Amino acid sequence: MAELWETTFVEKQLMWGSEPTASAIFASDYFARMGVKDVLIPGVGYGRNAKAFLDQRMSVTGIEISATAIALARSRLGLQIPIHHGPVADMPYDSRQYDGVFCYGLIYLLGTDGRTKLARDCYRQLAPGGYMIFTVISKKAPMYGQGARLGDDWYERGPGLQMFFYDAASVEREFAPYGLIEFSAIDELMPGGGSFPFINVVCKKGDDL
Repeated sequence: MAELWETTFVEKQLMWGSEPTASAIFASDYFARMGVKDVLIPGVGYGRNAKAFLDQRMSVTGIEISATAIALARSRLGLQIPIHHGPVADMPYDSRQYDGVFCYGLIYLLGTDGRTKLARDCYRQLAPGGYMIFTVISKKAPMYGQGARLGDDWYERGPGLQMFFYDAASVEREFAPYGLIEFSAIDELMPGGGSFPFINVVCKKGDDL
């Protein structure tokens, strides 16, 4: 049974492919223009998004709760970057500050307190003058409003799957305390075709912090 579960998990992970997301490419290009050299990726998964930053010759450190995903990053993608094994709720895992932080998708799976803590913890590990980019799902997504309503724009899509959907107002509200400078819409391709609307949120830490 354990072997069957492991095989199913691997297949679900790899269905997303090995290429970085559009948001990771956006973030790596943005970071490159801003001179970012060291990047922290909470929720790095099996590492496909890390490749976008490595291709720009940035150093990358990941955080990942799944040991299987970390093993996939090593065995399937050949990544030898440092990856802290554990939940983002336990940040920080090291005492470093990073020039850039990129967080794809993860934050909208958390409740109100969890989202606040993750944004705050990422900001704390951001070096003065550094940038962080969060990719969040938009209220324009077709599944918005489906499932049990847990709060404003927050729904339980299935057992253990909670999602918070963003618009301009909630982006401003949740990220303004962390140096929000801009946000923009982006479409991300889904397995099997089609795309879903996301928002890339860019924050900057002041040079004097």
